[in-house]
Order: sequence, then structure tokens, then C-alpha cells
Amino acid sequence: MLLFSISSCTKQIVRLEHGIDESAGGGSAYIITTPSATYYLEKEGGGLSSMIDKDGIDWVGFHNKEGSAHKGEYRGFPNAIHKQDGSYFHAMNAKTDPSISEVEIESDNHVRIIFNSENGKWQGQWDFYPERCDFTMTKISEGYKYWVQYEGVPGGEMDTTDFWYASIDKNSHPIKEPFTGDLPAPEWMAFGDKNMPRMLYMLHHQDDKLPDNYVFRPDMTVLGFGRQNGETTNKFLNTVETFSIGLIESTDYNVLQHSIEQVLH
Repeated sequence: MLLFSISSCTKQIVRLEHGIDESAGGGSAYIITTPSATYYLEKEGGGLSSMIDKDGIDWVGFHNKEGSAHKGEYRGFPNAIHKQDGSYFHAMNAKTDPSISEVEIESDNHVRIIFNSENGKWQGQWDFYPERCDFTMTKISEGYKYWVQYEGVPGGEMDTTDFWYASIDKNSHPIKEPFTGDLPAPEWMAFGDKNMPRMLYMLHHQDDKLPDNYVFRPDMTVLGFGRQNGETTNKFLNTVETFSIGLIESTDYNVLQHSIEQVLH
């Protein structure tokens, strides 16, 4: 969505508003509108509850109803800290611990929001740009580890028309096909629906030799950087790392690969 500043006549292409994510159960949210997506960043939990594309379709689909599990309360991004000196940076559900946030940058093409965990041990930095959102874990609780995950619904729901690409090869993989191992650099995976003209990608900016993992759930994806074999206890990240999530208006592998590599450059 393009807005024009009367005072400067420059394009405001990243806009921050404050509101409620009704689809997620009514949580208070930062609403960041960009040309590629509208993001709902839950204010208390510090995670994305919705990510809306140009056609109004939500690729995250979080809902805070207790007991909804894969159908709602587990979904989100980055879902990074789970029973590791707290549970933080997840849209607020019954088991999420709260964080405190502050808007640090608000300009025409960049919004930055900082979240500090209630226990003071973790800090996450959100940067919203016209074409993507970055999450950086800027402070790690000493002696603990985390992962970064996309738990969501490609094209609005999980079905047999969904598929994924990754940096492992140029093949289209069925959504039910798992992946275990270290994604080759640049580490990325993208999810799509054969009936949709776009894909959602996740990119890890730093290469490592740590496990990455994708597992299928009937009602959502579970892609984890720094996660192994789908186990909730196997977390591996313990340094400052940056991850991007965004939508690309193509389902062609080469276009996706080029667009994702441009993020790093």
C-alpha cells in the first residue's frame, strides 16, 4: 500500500499502526503494512500472529484459543524460546511469557521494534522493510539455546496442493515430505500452494553446521532453524543470529533463489 507524505512528498511504503488482531483472538498488536505483506506483531508475546498477503490471505493463522494446538495456538514466527529460561517471542498463548516492547525506528521505509523478555534475559529485534521482515536475537540468556521457526499455513490452509522449495536442490517437494539436516548456504526454505502466485520464505542470514528441520503437521508447517528431528528439547542456536521472513510474487525456483540471495547482498 503506497501512501504519500504531504510534507515531504516522499512515498511512505512501511507504515506502523496500533490495533487488534481479531483473527488471532483479539490480542493487541503492532500492525505493519508494506507493499508485500501486512504483519501483525503481537505486543505482549512478541511474535507474529498474522501475515496477510495482497489477496487478504493469512499465511500464519495464529489463534490464542487454549487447546487449539496445531489449529491455532502453536502457530507463529519466530516461536524462538520454548521452555529455555522462559517461553518468549511467540504470539501470546496460555504458555507464553510476556515481553516489553519499544518502537526504536519509524521511518517511511523501515520500522524497528525491540522486545525484552520479562525476565530481562532475552532480547529480540524486529526490522520491517518494504519487501520483508527480519528478526534478530540480539541477547541470549547465558547457558541457554533457542531456535527460530515458521509454524503456519501456506496459502491460508494446509492441503495436498502445498509444497516447499529449499536450498538443498531445485526440486519441488510435497508438503508432507520432511527434511532433516543442515541446509546449505544460503540457508532457506520456501512454502507455497499450487493455486497461489506467491510463496513465503524463511532465510537464515548466517551459515552454520547446525541442524535444521521441517516436519509436516496436519494443520500447520513446522520449519525450525537450529532444531533437530522435530524434538522440542533439541535447540542449537546460542549466538546473535538474523532471520528473514517474507512473501515473493513468484513460484519459480530461480526467481525465489535470486530474490532471497539479494536479501543478503
